[in-house]
Amino acid sequence: MKTKLLTVTGPTACGKTALAAELAYRLGGEIISADSRQVFRGMDIGTGKDLADYHIHGVDIPYHLIDIHDAGHEYNVYQFQNDFIAAYNNIVERGRQPILCGGTGMYIDAVVRGYQLADAPVDPDFRRRMEAFTDEQLTARLASFIKLHNHTDTEDRDRLLRALEIQEYHSLHPDRYPHMPDMDHVIVCVAYPREQVIERIGIRLRQRLDQGMVDEVQRLLDSGVAAARLMRYGLEYRHITRYLQHQCSYDEMYRDLYTDIRRFAKRQMTWFRRMERQGVPLHWLDGTLPFDKKIDIVEELMQRGSEKNIVHKVQ
Repeated sequence: MKTKLLTVTGPTACGKTALAAELAYRLGGEIISADSRQVFRGMDIGTGKDLADYHIHGVDIPYHLIDIHDAGHEYNVYQFQNDFIAAYNNIVERGRQPILCGGTGMYIDAVVRGYQLADAPVDPDFRRRMEAFTDEQLTARLASFIKLHNHTDTEDRDRLLRALEIQEYHSLHPDRYPHMPDMDHVIVCVAYPREQVIERIGIRLRQRLDQGMVDEVQRLLDSGVAAARLMRYGLEYRHITRYLQHQCSYDEMYRDLYTDIRRFAKRQMTWFRRMERQGVPLHWLDGTLPFDKKIDIVEELMQRGSEKNIVHKVQ
């Protein structure tokens, strides 16, 4: 029998971690993080690790792919795939239930649809040849290989060059891919009405600032992480770094960060809905339901398998 992989996803501030931790407690599970920034040590508040959520009912829920690299490391979806496979196999071999939890849509999609990605060494000759091209030309070249659903790789020339370098390498070495385990997927996407998402984002942002998110970014800068690198991590790290470098006022930082997080949540939902249109069976879970009711629904899904939606879809 295939092992079921339970995935708990959704936009920022929807309560994914607490839900996944409770499910892990009840199902005898362990959590694999699907968050592109939680892999970094020292980036705790800004990435929403919420590590306290993993201690419930007097038990510490095991988690994986959190705090595995120093801030500043260049982490990508290929590395995530390989790290996921290692964590998943380890969990299954010990007879535990794997639970993938996070909001990075590309990471979720890479597991569910088994992206075929190959490692690609840095190619100095390729880099030199690309110096003659503009960012627009490089983006067009990248788009000839893949659909650009995620624009993160096109906002920075270094990332753009690396993404193109990887795709060029793939085209020449089509047989060098990670082997994704054979899994049955139960994918739960927690969603709230838009006005409640906005409210929850505001509450969570204020909580994180009160918890010392600005001090966290300052510590990273003091530890030697370059400001340019921090800003490439986006959202909280971009805006707070700008504030600490006196490029904006605190009020401007707060306003722009709040706006960008709202936009980010909207992009996350767009990604998940696109996955559904492309044939991925998502179970949309109404975030406004009582917590225990949500747990009961997901447990029933795990018992019934990946039948089409039995939960309330949030528009």
